[in-house]
Amino acid sequence: MKTYSAKPADIDKKWILIDAEGVVLGRLASIVAMRLRGKHKATFTPHMDMGDNVIIINAEKVQMTGNKRADKRYYWHTGHPGGIKFRTAGDILEGKHPERVITKAIQRMLPGGPLSRQQMTNLRVYAGAEHPHEAQNPEVLDVKAMNPKNTRSA
Repeated sequence: MKTYSAKPADIDKKWILIDAEGVVLGRLASIVAMRLRGKHKATFTPHMDMGDNVIIINAEKVQMTGNKRADKRYYWHTGHPGGIKFRTAGDILEGKHPERVITKAIQRMLPGGPLSRQQMTNLRVYAGAEHPHEAQNPEVLDVKAMNPKNTRSA
């Protein structure tokens, strides 16, 4: 038996549309990270960009379990002494760029390295219900119907 290794000509990328309204953040991020890497395909090859192009809409309506909306903190440092700052997940979701919460969750579920950074370019996240990718005819992936635990009514 020989180990299968995909060639660039063998890669078949699809476009997938996911509605994040009412979906739990961590469960959504793990499903999308798997799709971006291509691990859902039988022809998965670890060193190739095999994943699909993923479009996520309604990012501002994503849900979190427990008190994560108030307690989860995103830190950054200004570079000056004592310059550590943070924002809570709720602040970011109610702010100007709510899609960054989903983007960070997915990015942190991928392994670090040049290939993962390339795979992140296949992700498009939009705060509202509109997206400019109708020409690609994306297939709708219903994350809510996959498992009853994927949704949460706030």
